Amino acid sequence: MIPDDKVRDREFGSLLAIPDNHPKKVVTMDPVIGGTYKGIEHVHLENFLLRIVGKTTN
Repeated sequence: MIPDDKVRDREFGSLLAIPDNHPKKVVTMDPVIGGTYKGIEHVHLENFLLRIVGKTTN
C-alpha cells in the first residue's frame, strides 16, 4: 500500500521521467490487488516472481 502522495511520487516518479514506450513496473511487498498509476504497473513481489518462473519453465 502506498500511503500518500509523497511515497507514490518517490516510487513512480523516476519511471515517469523516462521518455520511452517500454513497460514499467514497481515491485513492492505491499498487498496489491493489481493496479496501475499513469501506465506503470504496481505488482506484489511474489506475483512478479511467479510470473518470471512461469515464463522460464515454458
